[in-house]
Amino acid sequence: MLGVGTAAALLAGTDCVCAQDKPDRPPWSQSSGGKPTKSPSPSGDPTGPPDVIIQTPLPEPEKPQQAQTPKGTIKVNVNLVNVLVSVVDEQKRPAPNLPVEAFRVLEEGKLQKIEFFEQETKWPLDIALMIDASLSAHMDIAFERAAANHFIQQVLRPEDRMSVFSFDESVTQRTTFTDKVNVLQEAVAKVPDGAGTSIYDAILLGSQSLAKRGGERRRVIVLVTDGGETTSNSDFESARRAALRGEVLLYTVLIRPVKNENGRNTAGEHALQTITETTGGAMFFPDAVQELSAIYDRIDAELRTQYRLGYYPSPRGPANSYRTIEVKVLPGYAARHRTSYLVQ
Repeated sequence: MLGVGTAAALLAGTDCVCAQDKPDRPPWSQSSGGKPTKSPSPSGDPTGPPDVIIQTPLPEPEKPQQAQTPKGTIKVNVNLVNVLVSVVDEQKRPAPNLPVEAFRVLEEGKLQKIEFFEQETKWPLDIALMIDASLSAHMDIAFERAAANHFIQQVLRPEDRMSVFSFDESVTQRTTFTDKVNVLQEAVAKVPDGAGTSIYDAILLGSQSLAKRGGERRRVIVLVTDGGETTSNSDFESARRAALRGEVLLYTVLIRPVKNENGRNTAGEHALQTITETTGGAMFFPDAVQELSAIYDRIDAELRTQYRLGYYPSPRGPANSYRTIEVKVLPGYAARHRTSYLVQ
């Protein structure tokens, strides 16, 4: 066990892992408006018909909706901020069992007092598994579905829930949030081939669906895509704000059909990486579909070894403003976490 004095001394020169600056909105993501987006039927069937239409997602307004309360903002006191932190060692392996003295939290550059600490948070998971329907054009879709089914069976614990989404020109939620493994696996098997890729719409609608769940739960999107954003009505900033507002962890699995950058939509990849890092999630770049099972295993292992740090910000920022967060750990370790939050 590390002592307070030792940990503080080692931490003095530690650098934190920070997200990159957000890029300008790419030209191909300009909104054309008016395109409908699919949603599940409100009927009792958890798989739901995929052809029910709701209104197209629109860019997020500057002010947050007051009706929704992010889970990490309210606990015991309205000022409490919760930060989920994933820590890995120099071999990129999850690093559990670090003491509270191994961490420092800063908001807007000012050191904060850690009031609550969990080495392995007991908060249950809400997971949106989002599958790019256009992937079938350039990958072994049968193996991809087998890997997804393995992840579904492995990751869910009794209190956890998952929903399967697919996206192409529109976004379809194919199940309600459920713990029924067979229902989720059946939905994965029924994802049809699609054309177009609406990544920003997927992140926005997935984040909003997770935020509606409420309660003290971890909200996670696992996004499997080729990164070629082509058909969203939403833009980069709307998707990023929805993920931050919903306090969502984004794990992106980027399957690149073309290895050479000259033949890929790298602007879409860079935008995805920015959103992923801002939420505290991780991005994976498999060279072959056969690597998907190992990637899902890594995501599962990380979700089971997350730390939760809670603090009362001093000073508290003005309402409706975004505040930056830094978490520093001892040398030899790297931390990932959301890099900002919205003051309610």
